[in-house]
Amino acid sequence: MYAKLVLKNAKQSAKDYLVYIVTMTICVTLFYSFLSISSSYYQPDIGSEYNFTLLSDGMKIAICAVTLVLLFLIRFVNHYMLRRRQKEFAVQSVLGMEQKTIGRLFFAETFVMGMLSIVIGIFLGVFCSQFITAMLLTSYGKNYELSWTLFPDTVFLTVSFFVLSFLVVGLFNTRTIRKTKIIDMFAADRKNEPELEKSRWILTITILFELFTIWMFAIGVQKLRFYYDNRLAVPVRIMFWANLILPAAALLWSILWLIRKKKYGFSKFLFGLLVCSVLNACTAASVPAFINQYDLPLGAGTLNQYLLFLLVDLIFFICSLIYLVSSFIVLWKEKSPKHKYKGENLFFFGQVLSKLNTTSKTMSLISVTLVLAIFLFIAAPVLTGWASGYLDVRSMYDVQIFSRYNDVYEEENLPRDNYELVTDYLAEHHIKTDGDCLFSLYLPKKTDFHNRMKYDFPVTAISLSDYNQIRKMLGYDPITLAEHEFTTQWKTIVTEEERNLFLEEHTSIMTDAGELTLSGQSHYEEPIGETAYNSYTDIFYVFPDSVCEKLLPVIRNRYIITSENLSYETARELEDAFSNAYPEITDTGVNYAIRLSTLQINSTKASNFVLQATMLYGAVVLMVICLTILSLQQLLDADKYQYRFSVLRKLGVEERQIQKLVLKQLGVWFGLPILVAASVSAIVTAYFIQTVSAEISAYIGFAALLSQIGMTVGILLLLLICYFLTTWILFGNSIAKQ
Repeated sequence: MYAKLVLKNAKQSAKDYLVYIVTMTICVTLFYSFLSISSSYYQPDIGSEYNFTLLSDGMKIAICAVTLVLLFLIRFVNHYMLRRRQKEFAVQSVLGMEQKTIGRLFFAETFVMGMLSIVIGIFLGVFCSQFITAMLLTSYGKNYELSWTLFPDTVFLTVSFFVLSFLVVGLFNTRTIRKTKIIDMFAADRKNEPELEKSRWILTITILFELFTIWMFAIGVQKLRFYYDNRLAVPVRIMFWANLILPAAALLWSILWLIRKKKYGFSKFLFGLLVCSVLNACTAASVPAFINQYDLPLGAGTLNQYLLFLLVDLIFFICSLIYLVSSFIVLWKEKSPKHKYKGENLFFFGQVLSKLNTTSKTMSLISVTLVLAIFLFIAAPVLTGWASGYLDVRSMYDVQIFSRYNDVYEEENLPRDNYELVTDYLAEHHIKTDGDCLFSLYLPKKTDFHNRMKYDFPVTAISLSDYNQIRKMLGYDPITLAEHEFTTQWKTIVTEEERNLFLEEHTSIMTDAGELTLSGQSHYEEPIGETAYNSYTDIFYVFPDSVCEKLLPVIRNRYIITSENLSYETARELEDAFSNAYPEITDTGVNYAIRLSTLQINSTKASNFVLQATMLYGAVVLMVICLTILSLQQLLDADKYQYRFSVLRKLGVEERQIQKLVLKQLGVWFGLPILVAASVSAIVTAYFIQTVSAEISAYIGFAALLSQIGMTVGILLLLLICYFLTTWILFGNSIAKQ
């Protein structure tokens, strides 16, 4: 009997459950499609040099972790269904059905609809997974072929996760129905929200902001020594003073408001703090730019503090702005009778103000979440492109052996090894080489041996013959130097300003072999591998061979290019053999390390793809959650306000005007959080780009980044248009004349 009743209720509520089914289907589709490539049955042909297990395991953990946020969406959609049917539940209770039975029936209905969503979602996930597979194979440089395969283990994980989610949410729903009074169910759709002025959420946000403001002021006081330093540029000094004065102004404004709060009111107080938060955000965002431009002596800890201050300011900005806009709507209604009574504005104000309190909170959370989603979209290509570009520098040679003398304090303990173990291993496995360079790096002056302050290591030098041999291995043209000349080799990440400043200050250098002058070709910046550089330096010198013969060698490296790519198993075996023979830190203090391009490419490509897929998946999930909440919130109100719109029709309001009212109302609820999120995202994006501008220029390119930003905007607009139009149509159908 109960089974028939469940099916009957589900059939009668098909329109309501359509929203539920569509939302759950989207969740299942995303989950299955992204998780499918982690299946043990998925074995792509990517070559013996790659180990797919690294990527598969990483994807499984990352996607499952991100998908936990879908529990919130599942809970919200179920809550939406629960609110829509409360009056029906009340009628059933009056007719004699126990509330626990009603709860069980509702749970059964949602569970059946959920299982239907799982079936449809897995079917659609098979199609969507082709895009993920194409992205994967493209990242490995392989051709893509369609493969319509259903992976049993991915199906099992998908079904298990969502069934468990449905069970947990269903238990909460059953408990809610059992504890809800029948009179409350009948009156659920007639309750008005509490007034805006009685809201406490913004007060909590304000108190937290005040606490952070006190901390900001304390940090500003700690840096007083910089404020009077005449060596600093004027913009830097202004920045330091602003980080002291602005928090002080916010605190003074708070004290003044507490003294005269009856006169100013809470909205004026909040507006003053809003202005301070905007100015604070501007100064905090300028810190990384000034660090890069003026070489400020601020450590990573200080930079992280200012980053935290920026995030706090932006969150407060979002919450306070939306609250103030809500307050402005209330004030406009009260102070502007001309607009209040114009046309159907009185009805419009009533519609908006009836949900203003709870909706303002929701819109604030949605705006913050959308900012995070947009940032994930933009940061994904930056981080993966950075890592991929960095990979090219890290894996320029098939085998890199390098040493460090950081912990060596006796000259006789400096590395002198030729690394014959690697030679023997390659010969034993019949691995031919196309290039092999064993070289040393020298200190210009022997007295620099003990000069090893962190971030201030002495610049080392390489002999001209070794440098040319490395260039030959990489396909670069050789260079020439006169007997008493030197030149420089730079990392690509170094800015032109930094390089020019160094060269201006080092037109000549003193060595143990005499003075050398800078060559007419003062620098080279073709990538030659990061291990060629000394610790904490982005440069090394190139000296004539006759000069290097008189200098102290402190580093011993060896670079090898093989005729064919090493397989993953071979590379792993060679790495283990080297690590056993050359510990990372020896008794003499020498640091030895081996880097094999096969292993580097494996780990980097796997982590890059996992990172990119996870960030994109997370961004899409967050956007879908935000827009779904906005949509369902309005659809829930549609049935609640059906009577109000019917009154308008009886008063003679044309259907065209009613549709304009609906459009205006939906425009407020959709437009406000989207516009605020877009504005804040622009600030966050600018800060992020400025912070990693050197890395973007070196490894990605600003043109590629701008295309990604354009793609992000396009995806957001597409989702917004789809959700807005769908909500508008369904809202209009719900309030249509019956």
